[in-house]
Amino acid sequence: GFYGVGGIGIIISLLAVGLAAFSLVIDFDGIVRMAQYGVEEKESWRCAFGLMVSLVWLYLEILRLLAILNRN
Repeated sequence: GFYGVGGIGIIISLLAVGLAAFSLVIDFDGIVRMAQYGVEEKESWRCAFGLMVSLVWLYLEILRLLAILNRN
């Protein structure tokens, strides 16, 4: 794939990290809005799951970026 191809891989990885970080911000915003609107507690697992997925995605993309930078 493009992840191992020099500068292109770094750029794509940086974009992926930015997108994952943006997803994390959106998840936090959703959690705040759900709390403000008084959504039932049994629906909180959806926000928790989304937050967990975003954190894992961000973690993996940062590891991938560090691996690419370490290779170069």
